[in-house]
Amino acid sequence: MDASALIILIYVLVLASYLGFELITKVPPTLHTPLMSGSNAISGITIVGALIATSELGFTTLSKWMGLLALVLATINVVGGYAVTDRMLKMFKKK
Repeated sequence: MDASALIILIYVLVLASYLGFELITKVPPTLHTPLMSGSNAISGITIVGALIATSELGFTTLSKWMGLLALVLATINVVGGYAVTDRMLKMFKKK
């Protein structure tokens, strides 16, 4: 990878981080639960990408370990997100 591609990737990372932070800070509490469900779906897509990264031939050993780490962390995020969302929705059910 040449230096210009690395600079572009860093630029995209910084821009996405800034935009994500700005969007999250503007979310009212009433929209938190629906947005958590949406972020869990995005983490599901991350799991698919991590599975592809760990199973592709020709990738280096480092990328396979990074894919495995991404798979574990995305799975923890999805399971935890669904648990929190389920708990929040139970608060609104009639007893």
